Amino acid sequence: MDWMAGQLSGLLSFENAGNLLMLCFLQAVLGFDNLLYISIESQRAPVAHQAAVRFWGIILAVILRVVLLFAMIKLIGAMSEPFFTFNFPGLLEGGVNFATLVFVFGGIFIIYTAVKEISHMLSVDHLNTDVSHKSGKSAAKVVAMIVLMNLIFSFDSVLSALAITDVFPVLAAAILLSGLAMLLLADGVTRFLEKNRMYEVLGLFILLIVGVVLLGEAGPAAAHAMHDDSLTIKVFGYDIVPMSKSTFYFSVVVLFVVEAIQSGYSRKLAAERTAAQKH
Repeated sequence: MDWMAGQLSGLLSFENAGNLLMLCFLQAVLGFDNLLYISIESQRAPVAHQAAVRFWGIILAVILRVVLLFAMIKLIGAMSEPFFTFNFPGLLEGGVNFATLVFVFGGIFIIYTAVKEISHMLSVDHLNTDVSHKSGKSAAKVVAMIVLMNLIFSFDSVLSALAITDVFPVLAAAILLSGLAMLLLADGVTRFLEKNRMYEVLGLFILLIVGVVLLGEAGPAAAHAMHDDSLTIKVFGYDIVPMSKSTFYFSVVVLFVVEAIQSGYSRKLAAERTAAQKH
């Protein structure tokens, strides 16, 4: 009992409380693109199953994120070591570790998904066509994709969280709280996109930027893990530098502002045309 009380008193410290608040803020900031992906991807499932897809996709993803966190704490050293090094001076240089592969795979897949959905929007004949009328995905497949991409999105946030603290209960609590926030917000974000279809296009372009961000994160992944700048991936002699979070969110804000101004201007032009036709 005394041992348990000592462990509990050590856990309930001001330092851990401060770290938990910081981690919750970090999860909220880094989880925006994840929530956007969940809202858009869930619309690929049959309409009757979309709410359940979001719920179970987030629940399973949060559980696996806790498992990923535990595994990374135990295996962080093994995953950090580069298992391959490019050595083509002036063409391709740098180290490749597990994190590099995760970021490259995730970035390419998200870019592919965004481009595919944008091309579908340009080719569809009727915008109000029900998702179930498309050659869409099954609910199980959409849940699997949400879980997979959630893990890829989580990799960066878990690494950032480990830089703040390595106390597993604190890290797990932050992940569970972020999962609860996603559960509460996912349906609202999806309803907003359904009522404002033009923002779905905006969301897909943001996902496109997210894919580019993930590819940028692959460049210094091995270098950061091993604290060796020589392992940074270079293409034609130039370092692959990740986009900063401030630049990413500034780009998102600019896209939203442009979309809002364009929508307002389009409504004004439509009203003027309608008034002219009446006269």
